[in-house]
Amino acid sequence: MDLSTALQRLANYRTQNSRASQDIFESGVIVFRKDALHKLGDDSWQFLEQLALAAIDVGRLDVAEGCIKHLSDKFPGSARVECLQGVYIEATQSADVALTYYDKLLEADPANAAAWKRRISVLRRTGKIEKAVEELSQFLDTFYTDVEGWLELADIYSSCNQYTSALQSLQHVLLLAPQNPFYVLQAAETAYTAGDIPLAIKTFLVVVDMTDSESDLPAKDAVPTGITVRAWYGVEQSARKLQKTPRLASTSASQTPAPDSLPILEQLAKDMLRAAYSGQKGGAATTAQELARWLGDA
Repeated sequence: MDLSTALQRLANYRTQNSRASQDIFESGVIVFRKDALHKLGDDSWQFLEQLALAAIDVGRLDVAEGCIKHLSDKFPGSARVECLQGVYIEATQSADVALTYYDKLLEADPANAAAWKRRISVLRRTGKIEKAVEELSQFLDTFYTDVEGWLELADIYSSCNQYTSALQSLQHVLLLAPQNPFYVLQAAETAYTAGDIPLAIKTFLVVVDMTDSESDLPAKDAVPTGITVRAWYGVEQSARKLQKTPRLASTSASQTPAPDSLPILEQLAKDMLRAAYSGQKGGAATTAQELARWLGDA
């Protein structure tokens, strides 16, 4: 890989906020070998942070340490650099040492959100789930608009099979980021797992409405792709379940009414799923056959 390609890859990863650690590390090494750090200009400091994280991920702690030293010399007392140092400590020392380090940062600045989130991450990783939930809840009381924090809380609850609590956390996510269909899909699937099937089917249909790429066409004439296919799976499964077990329609924890046209919705979902896999070859053909069996066509 030449220097120009390496610089372009690194810039793309920074723009996309991607953590492709191995590729970033290899590209970053080229920059140093070519003594080209100066070519990055003001981006050189972001590059050093990017490379430090990648080096920690791939186990090149010597490179990470060098990057962090450069940053510390340039930005003494920077909260961002201090948190990067904390990530290095997590990789090289015990969890207790890392927690003590973050405690000191928070004593100096109780509003240091990055240090607080890293501390919560360490608590969760070391199995201190109740403490992690407690601190994350306190964090979100202070930084309510932190979408990543609400997603983390939902994920912790889901990992403990507390799907109702996870769904409540995701409701905050939907308030803060209502235009993200992936979050809506996550809420729909969590509602289904929690047993609130009327809410699930309603939310799956919201995903369909948000992601229909053929928005100028009626739903019955569009061919779903990507996330829309997954949403139609949810609609079909939910409609089928509500018809098979009618009592679920009256036991919605959110008091969401079930749609009146469940047979029509189920049939529409089946038609959309068939359309999504029709005419495809290779591995997709096998998927289409499995789908046909799942839908009762074969």
